[in-house]
Amino acid sequence: MARRHKRRHPAAADRWRRTLPKLDLAAIPQSNATGYPEPFDREVQERWWRRLAPAGGLTAFGASHVVLKPGAWSSQRHWHNGEDELLVMLTGEAMLVEDNGRTVLRAGDVAAWPMGSTNGHHLRNESDADCSFVVVSAGDRDAGGAYSDIDMVFTEEGYLHRDGTPYPAKPL
Repeated sequence: MARRHKRRHPAAADRWRRTLPKLDLAAIPQSNATGYPEPFDREVQERWWRRLAPAGGLTAFGASHVVLKPGAWSSQRHWHNGEDELLVMLTGEAMLVEDNGRTVLRAGDVAAWPMGSTNGHHLRNESDADCSFVVVSAGDRDAGGAYSDIDMVFTEEGYLHRDGTPYPAKPL
């Protein structure tokens, strides 16, 4: 005898759809704040981010929607000791800069960096139009990491010179 699949009642299906947690990007506050000390904050002044994970009630990983204006960087070139990082390009074009060179990322492209990989990376918007992406991270944020091109590391205590001397705290 053939198995019959249960057909969902339309009202039940509609109820399920209404409970999906679609986030309203426009309702999530956007910021270009950075904790980077001077002069390392200049390149990220036109990086605009929205924290998606808190808006969705997510606590096991971080997720942000980021818009880079022309000329902006996503961050200083960095790597994480204890966090995996995944990036999905949504719109526009950005230059991924890593230890082994430069790669153009376009809408639909995905990049990933496993925790502990010391391949410093960041995106630069070298185009004349905005670009956007979602970046997701998971792991131990307090494990810190370092910046490949500048005298700076990050720890749970904040930003430090490589010799351990702290940079002046900057309010966010």
